[in-house]
Amino acid sequence: MALSVWTAGAKAQSVGGFDTGTVQSPVLVIEFDRAFSQSAFGQKLTVELETAGAEIAAENRQIETELRDEEMLLTDQRKAMEPAAFRELADAFDQKVQKLRREQDTKARELSERRDGARRDFLTSAGPILNRIMQNTNAVVVMEKRNVFASISAIDVTDLVISEINALFPQEPSDP
Repeated sequence: MALSVWTAGAKAQSVGGFDTGTVQSPVLVIEFDRAFSQSAFGQKLTVELETAGAEIAAENRQIETELRDEEMLLTDQRKAMEPAAFRELADAFDQKVQKLRREQDTKARELSERRDGARRDFLTSAGPILNRIMQNTNAVVVMEKRNVFASISAIDVTDLVISEINALFPQEPSDP
């Protein structure tokens, strides 16, 4: 019963008996992930991050191939070397592997931080839009839709946010 009373509060505003289509509700919901992924802003950032991730993955595969080849060479050399000399080369190889692993881990961590930063940038850009929508609909709160147990679709402003973000940050034409 409380849910039906709450959802009844979301209504379209009417002016002179005509429905303007503007929902009036104290609570709005947004699907942040969908707003990010379907907006031109989010799509551009996603492409940039996926490209950077693919470059790191390709670099990792190249490093792995080179290290495997170097390890095989070192293994072949072992037969003709004194144990102490081999141990020195093996230790140097191990240090090289550890250094490369740290460098690649750092790159992956930085990419993850860039991804988080991109989402924060999107939220910062969407903030004024959400504030304007809240004022236009008399809302006092916007909630992430996945945190809402039940709601009516009229209070979902995701498509409106996507539309307004796209108006502010239109998709740049891609290079031929």
